[in-house]
Amino acid sequence: MKTIIPLLLLALTVGASTVQAAETPSARTPLHTSDCIDPSQINEWHIVDARTAIVRTGPKRYLVTLQSACPRLGIPPRGLVFRPNRSNALVNQGRICGEVGETVHSRNQPPCAIESVSKIDKPRFDQLSARAKRHSSGADQPTTMPAH
Repeated sequence: MKTIIPLLLLALTVGASTVQAAETPSARTPLHTSDCIDPSQINEWHIVDARTAIVRTGPKRYLVTLQSACPRLGIPPRGLVFRPNRSNALVNQGRICGEVGETVHSRNQPPCAIESVSKIDKPRFDQLSARAKRHSSGADQPTTMPAH
């Protein structure tokens, strides 16, 4: 009996840590520098829902997922403005890669933290853009990086 209790405690501890590990969100996997969004090259963007935007820069298409809902995102003027984290503002020419500290905002909308950025293909982009609530060209993007 004395050996069964420690074994049961050990089994419970291992089981609890396995459940905790399964519930822990996965680590961010930012895009490689060459694949990041260059806000100055945005041709079009669409707001699919309060947590999802899609962006096209020439032939590259991206899915941008936000950490929380941003219901006024995409409202003009300047409906979608990306802000890089300090590191990317300095060394990566303001590109958006899906790293911690990157945000997007609209007029009268507080900055919304970006959870992830991933590349998508044209059929997926077209499918999501058909469901979009708001959209625009890249003409409303700032020509200089916003100040922090």
